[in-house]
Amino acid sequence: METLTANNLTLGYGEKIIIDELDIEIPKGKVTVLIGSNGCGKSTLLRSMARLLQPKSGEVVLDGNEIAKMNTKEVAKQMAILPQGPSTPEGLTVYQLVKMGRYPYQGVFKKWSQEDEDAVNKALEDTNLMDLKYQSVDELSGGQRQRAWIAMTLAQDTELILLDEPTTYLDMTHQIDILDLLFELNEKDNRTIVMVLHDLNLACRYADHIVAIKDKKVYESGQPEDIITCDLVYNVFNMNCDVTFDPLFGTPMCIPHGRGRCILAEAHAEKTGVQNNCVTTTLKAN
Repeated sequence: METLTANNLTLGYGEKIIIDELDIEIPKGKVTVLIGSNGCGKSTLLRSMARLLQPKSGEVVLDGNEIAKMNTKEVAKQMAILPQGPSTPEGLTVYQLVKMGRYPYQGVFKKWSQEDEDAVNKALEDTNLMDLKYQSVDELSGGQRQRAWIAMTLAQDTELILLDEPTTYLDMTHQIDILDLLFELNEKDNRTIVMVLHDLNLACRYADHIVAIKDKKVYESGQPEDIITCDLVYNVFNMNCDVTFDPLFGTPMCIPHGRGRCILAEAHAEKTGVQNNCVTTTLKAN
């Protein structure tokens, strides 16, 4: 069952076409990751699915309704988006930022309620930020700040969350921390998560469903173990690699070819008798 689809979608800026007559289906209750080379249109596609970018043609459908024809607040009650590198107004506390997620539920005749307060506190608890509730966002570490933004999207209380490169600029520890959090939200609340990731191995580890974008269309989509191959990596990223299995999780793991420390590898091979597989990126995939 799909909760979000795009049909014959064409996107661009001015005369430049970024996505051309693309069809995509996002499975409900799953973690979907968009992958592809830089500039292929992943973020543009995500923005369009969140109704932040008007299509040149085609449509985005949310739970059977064309999103362009839906009321803005109704869309915001069903779908939350966290763009890449959001900026926080100076001096805003974590609590004040997370409260902003309740905007769709406010109105002339509906003021702040206990339901709103409970939603904010639950979002803070789910992201382990309750102890930092009244601290300035400016004083947080990069990982804590990203958690605060995710808490804001959780306070929005939607079944669907879209995130554009949520691990950008984070170190390895905080990348795993954020991805574990999103995985838990999907597992515990059955939320549909759609995100753009650059790290192919992390995408394979956390995604139920991967969509590879190339030449302005969906090149291939499916479960990581079904679609991630040497040929796909070469055709989508123009990179040669070996694909093996993650020793901890059993998911596909891409080992890119390249020069690296080939001299040391050769010395190790000569010493141990283990064959040296050090190659250059000029080789072509089989």
